[in-house]
Amino acid sequence: MCADKKPAPASGKESFEDELARLEKLVESLESGTVSLDELVAKYEDGIRLLKSCQKSLEAAELRIEQLGKRTEDGPG
Repeated sequence: MCADKKPAPASGKESFEDELARLEKLVESLESGTVSLDELVAKYEDGIRLLKSCQKSLEAAELRIEQLGKRTEDGPG
């Protein structure tokens, strides 16, 4: 493992930032036009999985923020 790579969270799931970075690199490789068709399809499938995971993480964060906002509006306790 590279020294500059962050360890995966205890849940075994990559962090949102790690998944987003992987997705960005994947898109760059797809746009380069240098991958074979089989590799392109495999990378596309991985990209869809990463995209869905990132969207799920964002939705969870939005929900938490909304809940915190409601607690603040309702006052203490």
